[in-house]
Amino acid sequence: MKRNIITIDREKCTGCGACIPNCPEGAIQIIDNKARLISDLFCDGLGACLGHCPEGAITIEQREAQDYSEREVMKNIIKQGPNVIKAHISHLKDHHQDAYALEAETFLKENGMEIALNKSETSEPCGCPGARARTINKPETENETSDRPQPSQLRQWPIQLHLVAPTAAYFRGADVLLSADCVAYSLGDFHSKWLKGRSIAIACPKLDEGKDVYLEKLIALIDKAAINTLTVMTMEVPCCGGLLRLAQEAVLKASRKIPIKSVVVGIEGAILSEQWV
Repeated sequence: MKRNIITIDREKCTGCGACIPNCPEGAIQIIDNKARLISDLFCDGLGACLGHCPEGAITIEQREAQDYSEREVMKNIIKQGPNVIKAHISHLKDHHQDAYALEAETFLKENGMEIALNKSETSEPCGCPGARARTINKPETENETSDRPQPSQLRQWPIQLHLVAPTAAYFRGADVLLSADCVAYSLGDFHSKWLKGRSIAIACPKLDEGKDVYLEKLIALIDKAAINTLTVMTMEVPCCGGLLRLAQEAVLKASRKIPIKSVVVGIEGAILSEQWV
């Protein structure tokens, strides 16, 4: 069957092992000084390890793989103690994998084990801050009660990276904004400050499939459309950093060289960093 599963780039992997503590399922081991996926059965494809590799060597792909087995995973996890068990079940619930979570809890009961999860332990136990639930309280302002509509700065369609054509006229010689999907929902001035005067492509580095297609399109934007600059806007969550790494790889493989600006946005709507890279 085809399903989402991690893939590890052996050329990029340095064998540092940073990914291993963030895979409660035990799907990754260091073998011959490289991180390896030891069994398809153990990888749930939810990406708890994404964002923890300093080299960006771990991505999600869709391929033929053995079906994930929650029971096989639990046989491995119970050996690691209650904290790892809690992290694993919370990881499943954070990603709304309720069927797997129920199967894990049933397995524990069958083996005479009870693991109680406190509410606070389901917020960020698995290294997935992007899935953490939180409420953002902001004071009301006069602008928010104004009836005057804010003009859109969007000057093209489509905008999703899979759908855009690098040869489209609006990309030629343009300053391009490559934005993670969530950025526009976090920044109040996204249109007026960041989108204005730019062509745009949006993508999610964690959930989207076909990263090889994304890479080819970015290279085409650089070489064929001869874009002027590329601004990459990502959220502060670790998994979002894959978009910047993808852009940097495109620049390395393209025949032209263009400047890249990295802008990192906080969940509460602040610009955390802005720099040319």
